[in-house]
Amino acid sequence: MDDKIHHYIETLVKDRSDLFVEMEEFARENRVPIMEVVGIEALLQMLRLQAPKRILEVGTAIGYSALRMAAALPGTEIVTVERDSERYQKALQYIDRAKYGNQVTVIYGDALEVVDEVGKMGPYDAIFIDAAKGQYTKFFKSYTAFLTNQGTVYTDNVLFKGYVAEELVQTKRTRNLVKKIQKYNEWLMTHPDYDTAIIPVGDGLAVSLKRGGKEDE
Repeated sequence: MDDKIHHYIETLVKDRSDLFVEMEEFARENRVPIMEVVGIEALLQMLRLQAPKRILEVGTAIGYSALRMAAALPGTEIVTVERDSERYQKALQYIDRAKYGNQVTVIYGDALEVVDEVGKMGPYDAIFIDAAKGQYTKFFKSYTAFLTNQGTVYTDNVLFKGYVAEELVQTKRTRNLVKKIQKYNEWLMTHPDYDTAIIPVGDGLAVSLKRGGKEDE
């Protein structure tokens, strides 16, 4: 998205609570990756339209997006997974301070190692993938088994600062990561069981709607 347009939309976003502003500042100062303001506003609006009863988030970080979802969707349960011990502890502190923190359950561990534990807390109407970008395909395959028939998967950072559209990327590590994201996007867009659209908001948000399911009882 054009920087001027992005900035303009940011100026229109309503003020966040003091807690969210504090979390945004902490993330900025400590280089903790959280969703951009415009990106998360778009995600929250789609979730409001979907009205999920239970959401799974892969990648808690400090709990920012989980708490934003809880605040936007009163009564919705959010289960979120984090493997970094410091971020996990910080997330618990913020969740404990939030008046809607009782909607959020944080599971500590590697998302590819706690699948069974997370699955027992399902099923989930929505899955939000926002963890290690190189593992997106594995996350998707592992957790969509617990997605309801009318469920939706949201994947953040699928445009990765625009690198996915560039032919030359400087570092080898970044090039390898870009290739993995490109493969994920291509795989996702041609998946026989999902209809996917990639929205150029924030750092790129893929929205994958489960295809052909019947309403759950």
